[in-house]
Amino acid sequence: MREGDIIYGLVRGLAVIECFDEEHARLSITDVARRTGLERATARRCLLTLVHLGYATYDGKFFQLTPRVLNLGHTYLSATPLPRLIQPFLEELSRATSESTSAAMLEGTDILYVARASTRRVMSINLGPGARLPAYCTSMGRTMLAALPPAQARAILDRSDLVAYTDRTKADIPGLTTELAVVAAQGFAVIDQELELGLCSIAVPLYNASGRVVAAINIGAQTARASTSHMIANFLPLMRKTQAELRPLLR
Repeated sequence: MREGDIIYGLVRGLAVIECFDEEHARLSITDVARRTGLERATARRCLLTLVHLGYATYDGKFFQLTPRVLNLGHTYLSATPLPRLIQPFLEELSRATSESTSAAMLEGTDILYVARASTRRVMSINLGPGARLPAYCTSMGRTMLAALPPAQARAILDRSDLVAYTDRTKADIPGLTTELAVVAAQGFAVIDQELELGLCSIAVPLYNASGRVVAAINIGAQTARASTSHMIANFLPLMRKTQAELRPLLR
């Protein structure tokens, strides 16, 4: 790619959109300039352009994204066959286990949810398509990290904000490196209350027809209903079957 092929105005605009998050839902021009590293005047023009296009609102001091931003993610999900292919398999898996099932892809240091079949809400946050969680402490994230070359997985861990969400969370590089080696050897990952107390999950990677890991699927449940040992004994065989059925369909 040549330098002249890059539209830096678009790069700056996307950086402005991405600097908003759950903890920074309302930002001033100064806030956005600081979070993006842009000049204040540049941040101002980007923000006013987003307001003009309907992607943000402005109350005279603070800017806030509008639901129209969701159209950007919806366009991706609509144009990508993976969620449509996986959805019926997730629904069948959910019916067979009476638990919620999900699919996600690895994006940076996070997993990005692309499909879900939910029987009940198992976490305190909404995990619909488009939701993100840290890869290092999620079952789907660990299966996908374990499929990477060790140096690449380590680089992602080094860039991650390793937070101990509970007293069970593995949030140190040596412990996570060991855990990824175990996941790679056994072909699945189990999370036991590392992300949220009372919640456990199990995940397997999804391979495409050429053998490359392109996503992961998981089953999440409250520990009162399904322990990790129960998941391994009863859910893992069903997930292996789904994994095998999807492989020739994923290109």
